[in-house]
Amino acid sequence: MLSKSCFNLLNLDDYSAVDRTRIPRVMTVPGIISDFDGPGFRTESESVSSERRIIVSNQLPVKAHKDLETQKWGFEWDKDALVLQLKDGFGPETEVVYVGSLSADIDPGDQDEVGQVLFDQFRCVPTFLSLELQNRYYHGFCKHYLWPLFHYMLPVTPNHGVRFDRVLWQSYVSANKVFADKVMEVINPDEDYVWVHDYHLMVLPTFLRKRFHRVRLGFFHHSPFPSSEIYRTLPIRDEILRGLLNCDLIGFHTFDYARHFLSCCRRMFGLDYKSRRGYIGLEYYGRTVSIKILPVGIHMGQLESVMSMKKTAEKVVELKGKFDGKIVILGVDDMDMFKGISLKFLAMGQLLEDHPEYRGNVVLVQIVNPARSSGQDIQEVKDETSMVVSEINRKYGRPGYDPIVFLNGPVSTQDKVAYFAISECCVVNAVRDGMNLIPYKYTVSRQGCPDFDTALGLDGLTRTRKSVIIVSEFIGCSPSLSGAIRVNPWNIDCVSEAMNLAITMPESEKQMRHEKHYKYVSSHDVAYWARSFDQDLERACREHYLKRCWGIGFGLGFRVVALGPNFRKLSVEHIVSSYNKTHSRLILLDYDGTVMPQGSVDKSPSPAVITVLNGLCSDPKNVVFIVSGRGKDSLSKWFAPCKGLGLSAEHGYFTRWNEDSEWELSMLTMEFEWKKMALPVMEHYTEATDGSFIEQKESALVWHHQEADPDFGSWQAKELFDHLENVLANEPVVVKRGQHIVEVKPQGVSKGVVAESLIATMQSKGKPPDFVLCIGDDRSDEDMFESIASSVANPNSPAIAEVFACTVGQKPSMAKYYLDDTDDVVNMLHGLANASHHMAKPAHFQVSFEGSL
Repeated sequence: MLSKSCFNLLNLDDYSAVDRTRIPRVMTVPGIISDFDGPGFRTESESVSSERRIIVSNQLPVKAHKDLETQKWGFEWDKDALVLQLKDGFGPETEVVYVGSLSADIDPGDQDEVGQVLFDQFRCVPTFLSLELQNRYYHGFCKHYLWPLFHYMLPVTPNHGVRFDRVLWQSYVSANKVFADKVMEVINPDEDYVWVHDYHLMVLPTFLRKRFHRVRLGFFHHSPFPSSEIYRTLPIRDEILRGLLNCDLIGFHTFDYARHFLSCCRRMFGLDYKSRRGYIGLEYYGRTVSIKILPVGIHMGQLESVMSMKKTAEKVVELKGKFDGKIVILGVDDMDMFKGISLKFLAMGQLLEDHPEYRGNVVLVQIVNPARSSGQDIQEVKDETSMVVSEINRKYGRPGYDPIVFLNGPVSTQDKVAYFAISECCVVNAVRDGMNLIPYKYTVSRQGCPDFDTALGLDGLTRTRKSVIIVSEFIGCSPSLSGAIRVNPWNIDCVSEAMNLAITMPESEKQMRHEKHYKYVSSHDVAYWARSFDQDLERACREHYLKRCWGIGFGLGFRVVALGPNFRKLSVEHIVSSYNKTHSRLILLDYDGTVMPQGSVDKSPSPAVITVLNGLCSDPKNVVFIVSGRGKDSLSKWFAPCKGLGLSAEHGYFTRWNEDSEWELSMLTMEFEWKKMALPVMEHYTEATDGSFIEQKESALVWHHQEADPDFGSWQAKELFDHLENVLANEPVVVKRGQHIVEVKPQGVSKGVVAESLIATMQSKGKPPDFVLCIGDDRSDEDMFESIASSVANPNSPAIAEVFACTVGQKPSMAKYYLDDTDDVVNMLHGLANASHHMAKPAHFQVSFEGSL
């Protein structure tokens, strides 16, 4: 297998497949751009269900060893690897291919042979990162920069963590590119599903999505996802977040981690999530990125097979004799700064200080797995741990008794299971951890199995199953362990009291807590987790081939735009062609976000907008209206240069046909007593929400929160909406939520009513419109789109030959067309104005519609 890793690191355009197209290049209908007819498109009925999964992780689930005599490499499955265990969640007919790196450094001359052996015998595709790249990517960027930051440790000083290094970041991207290249060597993009694992590969989805726009791609984040305040300190925060958003499904262990991710999406990209029927989704350029919350489980079968081994039973007998008469408290942790090992030891010391009767009778056995990386931080943890152990054993120990038994690993799985079996309590008090499966393994080991009981000479029917777990509230498994004693690991007294509670707890309560945990752990094993994720991934990818897709953006900012088959970009050529064939035209334009950019400080129209509107109004065949939620005074002032322009203010409450006509009300009489009730409520929320303000119109009240904190503003808007609906339940008004607003306005006033009235007026004057163009960008404009669609569908109304309902931005809409932004809108209007200018302009008639509403 030839590697493509020699490709330019950030050049995402160096592929030549059909999905590569940045913009659609096929025009199947005049003026309507499409990429449906390319060779990469297929209908849903032509789709073939996939029976292959490509699992991508930092390391392959194999162990490598070299025969010293033959100098040949040999391999075997690493049965403790999660990515191997998750295969149990797939059906027997599902082929699984693994992509990842090897723990061994393979000589370049042997890589082809080793790669072929691994693929043929294990269905594994090794990445073969160079030693230098591996060190920079994994040890440098992943373990010493990303990993501490995701565990809430900021490098505030040069001696407190590793600061961002651009060279290490480039190595991270380069390594992700190599992984992506290897996936591309084996993937069938029309059938395979790809499942990427953990923070080592967070930009890999961008490379895959660039190459295959419709790739079926899931990602599971096994580490904590920090709060937005921590995450946003990353100099490359946008690139990583966009990488994750290029997936179809993103999984997290806990709701907290998912909530932090969603908060980052809201604060950085303005993306709001929606929950529907239990599923959480983010709309991202027309694609729905689904969010999955489910903690991983353990492999029950593997643990039970270990318990049934004779060696395990022998080890249990040995340990029972060694700790005879003593209560054993157990800890099993990796050697790193976040596992809280020294805090656990200090709590043990506090327990012996407060309860002298436990000296000689209670032992804390701490198994420490080897560190996954090296560096000054690891050495400092080792030194501190050794110092605390020595101090406590010196202070509270005596000949033949050490309060803390420190086992520096590696320790075999059989031996760990034996220690689990003899321990009355398991303590996991990491200060921050992604998941941590030690409490699950402890629970299953304490449950035992028939073979285990027989080997120990126990009666499995009458033996009491019991266990006690002390768990930090800051780790991923904590929410699922409802019977555990949850502690704050930083509170030494609290952990010490929890240890005492575990020792003195009645046997019946230990049994009850154990049963609760075992029921959950046994039913939510790794197979359940994998199967659930896989089912949700299939569901998330179900509509891939029902949408048109193309890529936008460069480098790691790449993303895919996905649109429905009937939602198309409006081309100038197409609308101008229809425009030239018609003789009675109605043009309805929203203002903010349509002809005026949302972020503009100066809200008055630009000279270019005034010019193009005057050009359109000068054509006697045109009736042109600005339909806005803004007040009539602002609109009158801004559009004073446009003498023939119609204005509809406050969503249609006020309307005038041109500068010389009077403002007309949409209804004869209107009571505004409701304002006396609504305004105090809005003022209360304004005082409580920094950055919010109230806009008072003649017919409406609007509460704005675009300058408030995104999360708090949204929460307050929901509360205000509910509050106003209750207060105004018997008033002739409607309460609506819009984009960063809550609005109260009279019933029967909407942009949809405006569109109906204008069409009806033109029809009554003998000039029914044969061309309608309606452009808007937000929820209130959807009323216009819906109203126009109803008019077209009404068999009792004159037929409208050409209808163009167009939204601004690519998003779900009642409109059939879209334009990307306000610049596109103005350019399109310029095209129409130029068409009017070049056409013959008969001036012998012009119909007046004044006073008709």
